[in-house]
Amino acid sequence: MNVKSLIFFIALMICESLVAQQRVDTEIRNAESQELNAVLKGDTIALFTKYWSPEMVVNTPANVVGDIENTKKSLRAGKINYSSMTRNIERITFNENIAIVMGNEILKPQGNNENAGKTVTRRFTNIWMKSKDGWRMVARQATIISVK
Repeated sequence: MNVKSLIFFIALMICESLVAQQRVDTEIRNAESQELNAVLKGDTIALFTKYWSPEMVVNTPANVVGDIENTKKSLRAGKINYSSMTRNIERITFNENIAIVMGNEILKPQGNNENAGKTVTRRFTNIWMKSKDGWRMVARQATIISVK
């Protein structure tokens, strides 16, 4: 193999890797968006069967570490209920079949929520794992940084 062929081969491999990375990045951004829409709609079927892993753990904004059962209880009690929520992804990092998503989110709780009617800003980390069933959230952390 001559030098030109080798350089072309390396460039082709880099391009293929970048395209694959971009595709996976888009998959995660779509999963984030769809999961957020399911939260806003209170679509528990989608959340529990499509987006959240049965083994998911959560470090909640109330400074409590919980699991999927605690999250189900919070949903049923109306404590995960928002009139609006935007999630601003600042970074996505991949490590094999794991995606780590970090950023901030601005939400307006309603109903039986401690901060109902206020604007809450939080930092978040969502951890997704790809399995044969697709991308599922396996861990989440959210910290309130301001309430207005």
